[in-house]
Amino acid sequence: MLEVLRKDFQCLVSRNMNFTKWRGMDAHLLVGLVNTELRNQSESLDDFLKTHDIDEQDLIEKLRNAGYLYREELKQFRA
Repeated sequence: MLEVLRKDFQCLVSRNMNFTKWRGMDAHLLVGLVNTELRNQSESLDDFLKTHDIDEQDLIEKLRNAGYLYREELKQFRA
């Protein structure tokens, strides 16, 4: 039983995206990953930013330069 619980825990942990190298990502790939994380793992944009230790202005600027703006009512970045 303990082994089953351990595998389930590892599966849950592996679902969390590692955003440590987000600055080097293509913005069009990044927006999809961020939106997925916002939808599945985060309560809000602020929660996402704190969880992954990301500066809000840096992320918003990178995505804005690629044509994406944050839409709070949708809880996602959209073109």
